[in-house]
Amino acid sequence: MNRNAIIAAASAYARDGALAGDLKRLVAHRSISQSEGTPEALMNYLADEMVPMLAGLGYESGIFANPRENGAPLLIASRIEGDDLPTVLTYGHGDVCNGEASRWRKGLEPFSLIIEGDKLFGRGTADNKIQHLINIKALEHVIKGRGSLGFNSKIVIEMAEETGSYGLREFFAQQKEALAADVLIASDGPRLTVDTPTMFMGSRGGLPFDLVVNLRDGDHHSGNFGGLLADPVIILSHAIASIVDARGQIQVPEWRPTSLTDDIRLALKDLPPRRHDLDWGETDLTPSERVFGWNSLAVLAISSGNIAAPQNAIAGSARARCQLRFVVGTDIDDILPALRRHLDAHGFSMVEVREAKEEPFKATRFPPDHPWVRFVERSIAASSGKSPHVLPNLAGSLPNDAFTDILGLPTIWIPHSHAECGQHGPNEHALLSIAEEGMRVMTALFLDIADNGGKPDAIA
Repeated sequence: MNRNAIIAAASAYARDGALAGDLKRLVAHRSISQSEGTPEALMNYLADEMVPMLAGLGYESGIFANPRENGAPLLIASRIEGDDLPTVLTYGHGDVCNGEASRWRKGLEPFSLIIEGDKLFGRGTADNKIQHLINIKALEHVIKGRGSLGFNSKIVIEMAEETGSYGLREFFAQQKEALAADVLIASDGPRLTVDTPTMFMGSRGGLPFDLVVNLRDGDHHSGNFGGLLADPVIILSHAIASIVDARGQIQVPEWRPTSLTDDIRLALKDLPPRRHDLDWGETDLTPSERVFGWNSLAVLAISSGNIAAPQNAIAGSARARCQLRFVVGTDIDDILPALRRHLDAHGFSMVEVREAKEEPFKATRFPPDHPWVRFVERSIAASSGKSPHVLPNLAGSLPNDAFTDILGLPTIWIPHSHAECGQHGPNEHALLSIAEEGMRVMTALFLDIADNGGKPDAIA
């Protein structure tokens, strides 16, 4: 088959229903790595789906135990065509968040693929099952169309990304030789806009933590003790208000990054408008600078008393789960110590700072002028007819540091999802239109790598 025929066949795979059929089978696996899940379901996704799918393409696969106790399994698959050929590593995660079936709208179920027009509903459709499915199927179309890939391919699939990629970094350190490659080309996260491909080279970090005010055991009558006993909820609220102001601007000096340099501002300058609240975030930053070039605090949950049936009582304790999303230039090891210093200085020594058990994500950013980045950018532009949005880093968090810091790879992510996909919440869905374009873009990219001998200096 010639190049155009291979790309046309890849497009038809998505357009004519075959992709939806494969995705339906993947979504049916309740491969949850959070509280609703089971270890057996995580293993079954790899053993029953990934191994046979990749074996049919000439990959040798191995499933490995997580190096950390109670960690989820991982898969490495390899197709080696020549020692003198470049090696492309790709990645996906088969685990998903809790289904939370009660929160989905009528007619939808988390683990049943439901198609409504352009939307493919189901837990894991956007994050991340359709994304690694597209990349594997693009590799398949190149293999079947050319008779070979023309480069070496390695694939790693983890099953704990939604719990902080628990054990992934230790696994990479153990398997560094098996994962050796020239570049990571993978897919996760959303496009910036639905109709234009996006690529990014890193991600914001994410650090969850708890703020706890525990003043006494039990609750006390709000009449008999009101005005006498300190209210932990009020104390906690004021502590949070000292960390960020009324419009969410960071007040902890060490949390305000210095890495929003002129070259990063330039890279973010011409991005399309972002959905945002006009009176939220840093006043002197553009919306894109706020989300891609700055740090932000979110209060993910707050708890005290019983909101469904409140009592006339002063609570004994209050707790908030918070999360700092942070960019390169923020010292991850000083985030919580800096917060402790800040709270003490503002009179909140009674507020305890607890590190969450979830694994934090480090912030990473790869140079946008690297030859591999420019190679991929030109390929996407040629195959899609559109100049892709090129971001220095994703606003969300990924285990990108495992690839950059441990494997020493240039990292390029090409997402096949969109910002309104509902990931991590109810009614998660992917768009078939993005999937079809993703099949064309990725197939063409892999063909370009083969045609150019894996040398990122020109597009044939």
